[in-house]
Amino acid sequence: MTAAQVSAADPAEDRALLVRLFEAAVAAADPVAALRPHLPARPPGRVVVVGAGKGAAHLARAFETLWDGPLSGVVVTRYGYGLPCDRIRVMEAAHPVPDAAGLAASVALIEAVSGLGPDDLVVALICGGGSALLPMPPTGLTLEDEQALNAALLASGAPIGVMNAIRRQVSGIKGGRLALAAHPARVVTLVVSDVPGDDPAEVASGPTLPGRLTLEETRALIAARGIDLPARIRDHLARTDPAPLPDDPRLAGNEVRVIASARLSLQAAAGVARAAGLEAVILSDAIEGEARDVGLVHAAIAREVALQGQPFATPVVILSGGETTVTLRAAEGHGSGRGGRNTEFLLAFAQGIDGLPGIVALAADTDGIDGTEDNAGAFADGGSALRMRRAGVDPAAALRDHDAWGAFDAAGDLFAPGPTGTNVNDFRAIIVRQDQGAT
Repeated sequence: MTAAQVSAADPAEDRALLVRLFEAAVAAADPVAALRPHLPARPPGRVVVVGAGKGAAHLARAFETLWDGPLSGVVVTRYGYGLPCDRIRVMEAAHPVPDAAGLAASVALIEAVSGLGPDDLVVALICGGGSALLPMPPTGLTLEDEQALNAALLASGAPIGVMNAIRRQVSGIKGGRLALAAHPARVVTLVVSDVPGDDPAEVASGPTLPGRLTLEETRALIAARGIDLPARIRDHLARTDPAPLPDDPRLAGNEVRVIASARLSLQAAAGVARAAGLEAVILSDAIEGEARDVGLVHAAIAREVALQGQPFATPVVILSGGETTVTLRAAEGHGSGRGGRNTEFLLAFAQGIDGLPGIVALAADTDGIDGTEDNAGAFADGGSALRMRRAGVDPAAALRDHDAWGAFDAAGDLFAPGPTGTNVNDFRAIIVRQDQGAT
């Protein structure tokens, strides 16, 4: 394929290529391939598998396939994400708002690891989404309190590290407390990372891994950021015992391994792009910030590449990952729409490239679900905003109201591959070809 042919590819072909890039990113985090090189040695005693996250059932089934000895256990995943396992019990619960089924699952995980001895082994399969799937309010609080905390954190716009620091202090299972329940058994935690920087203690708020922030430091973060927490949560944080820290002697000898991450998935996607004849660049696998702001920055980069050929020569695929946030503005009368951080990113991006040819983008959550709807994300190009307006949707108003799903649904640009069985966070791919009107 010549450079001229590459530059003149049909937009439909570019969308097909973007789907292949997404599929390559997901395949790089395939549970069997990710687990195989990280299986722990067989212990003298029992093997108990526990897990939580949107891909937990897929990880559990993969572990059963690979493990050659007896085992038992329980994992929890999101409704609709369950798979049949022979020896590991799979439970389902609500995400992103915790429910009673999640509370029952938390109790089941604690019970599964209780009463073990030093010859026993606990294998924790942890991936994104586990925070909401493992509600366990501490003494004095209720499930409704934890639901209110979750809603406040999701609306706060705080980065994932700050949210998890708070969650660890308001839980009976997160922040290493599941590992404490397993003591004196050894715990090996295998993590599919969906957090910027791949700190395993941040994934699912670390049920088997303590965070590094003290209770006092967490309180200071809340005050510094002005996070509006429910009164009962504030009262709890003022009097609670702190979550364990990494130097807790009861956690000595435990192991943790990150078996899949956004970086590996983006590298796999880059390889597919290069095989298709396009150069590929990875901006970062750890981008955070407001989804709409990150979208506008990506749009500015894409415009500069398309019109000026810098900082990258065309044709090129620009890749990035991480976890953006969406700060709801319901107090202003907005926030009534549907969508998730990837579609919100892309709605801002679509307005930033409005009318510009030569750019096609896909933003999607690698677990297959963005927000609360059934799409992973959406496609956008220079004509997306126009298609929305022709369908009777004002893109700017939709962005203001956090109704990115409605805008892309009206334009016919939603991307819905279904649950993928893994989760390495946001995936963004932008194909930029020379604007045919540029000189």
